Amino acid sequence: MNGAESLVRSLLDAGVDTCFANPGTSEMHFVAALDHVPGMRCVLGLFEGVVTGAADGYARMTDKPAATLLHCGPGLANGLANLHNARRAHAPVLNLIGDQATHQAPLDPPLTADTMAFAQGVSVWTRRATSADRVAADAMEGLRAAIEGPGVASLILPSDTCWDEGGVVAPALPRGPRPQADAKALEVAERMLRNGRRTALMLAGAALREAPLELASRIAQATGAVVMAPTQVKRVQLGQGRLMPAKVPYAIDPALEMMAQFDQIILIGAKAPVQFFAYPGKPGVPYRADTVIHTVTRPGMDDLHALDVLAEALGVGAALPLPAAPDYGPISGAITAEAFAAGVAQLLPENAILVDEGVSFGRAVYPALAHAKPHDYLQLTGGAIGDGIPMATGAAVACPDRRVVDIQADGSGLYTVQGLWTQAREALNVTTVVLSNQRYAILEGELKAVGATQGKTATDMLTLDRPSIDWPSIAKGFGVPATRVEDMESFAKVFEAVNAEDGPHVIEVMI
Repeated sequence: MNGAESLVRSLLDAGVDTCFANPGTSEMHFVAALDHVPGMRCVLGLFEGVVTGAADGYARMTDKPAATLLHCGPGLANGLANLHNARRAHAPVLNLIGDQATHQAPLDPPLTADTMAFAQGVSVWTRRATSADRVAADAMEGLRAAIEGPGVASLILPSDTCWDEGGVVAPALPRGPRPQADAKALEVAERMLRNGRRTALMLAGAALREAPLELASRIAQATGAVVMAPTQVKRVQLGQGRLMPAKVPYAIDPALEMMAQFDQIILIGAKAPVQFFAYPGKPGVPYRADTVIHTVTRPGMDDLHALDVLAEALGVGAALPLPAAPDYGPISGAITAEAFAAGVAQLLPENAILVDEGVSFGRAVYPALAHAKPHDYLQLTGGAIGDGIPMATGAAVACPDRRVVDIQADGSGLYTVQGLWTQAREALNVTTVVLSNQRYAILEGELKAVGATQGKTATDMLTLDRPSIDWPSIAKGFGVPATRVEDMESFAKVFEAVNAEDGPHVIEVMI
């Protein structure tokens, strides 16, 4: 048994049965091992950013790592943006990165790179394998680090450690329970919730699942606290009967206005909010300088236990009924941000997974989802655009019995449009709704926000209409059926129809 075969066997024994891959020469023995050791689903991506983004989406929906298979340092570099997003989401991912054989690397062949340095920037754990008999054991250490982090772990595999004989199957390493909140931290939070000051209960990570959200809702109703979430969220379970946390706005002025009301912020699985960018003459954080910040749990800790203890200590009662859904009128007329958001909320299938990379036009979608059918909401977390199509791909692999809807800005979708091919190849149930305004609208807003001069050259750098991009043609070229719509009635008809069918579909919405 060679090192690659021992690695595949060990991963399968540990429950890692999915690998998103874009292999090259140095990974060929791993590829061959997939034939010798059945059981691993290997999903091919045409670009490494698709591979890493899909692993992110898969991890968010399964709470376990997928493996990625990447080709040397340059292949890893191609996938770094979406590994950055996975790192910010604290999503468990195990990278397997091929590299030059140990005796070849000193000759400095063309693909030689500082792969370790590339990996360390996005990883909670990084190692280079040194021998075939250690490959599987190294992978098990990386797997434990990815799950306990939780985060990205990266194992670099010189090709001879995979082809050499002497591979040894390694068992999964034991993992302890999630760390619980310190009793003192819980006592302080309880006093803060009783002191009558205006309080934000800021949740992130696992705290945004249905059970902890229900506890947070009860705490908020009993104490007057406001349940909030960061601007970008890893995953939140939304829809009728579930609490909709208010999110910190992306734009600095609305964020400052919203957060100015709070005297204190209690963090459950979250960090204190910070602005995406600096702006001349404005603060770097949206809350007041005198706001009290208190951390109860950090990412990777047991958020549900912390909220349960707080609810019991406060003696809160059952949650009050949430407001009923509004009486939606017919879906018709021009496509505006508000009309589009209301249409999505009204027609989203039950138990769908909604991936949001709508960027600027799509900001109206999240608030509208409070009255949609119960669903999961995933969002770009690290600000590196191009995660929507891949993340939807990975979520669909993870949950083949659920419909995935990707609300996708056109500019960011072009970063990883190759993911549509993977959706077609794997017959994934993904509806990609492309918001086509043929420009980088978010950058137009940022140009104004930083006070920069807006002239012809600057404006030209932010437009995508010379030539216009034909999304239906692109989608069909990758094997995905596509439709263009120009009014809400057409959108509703197509959106409802394709969500009832199997397989992928692209809807280009002209805005």
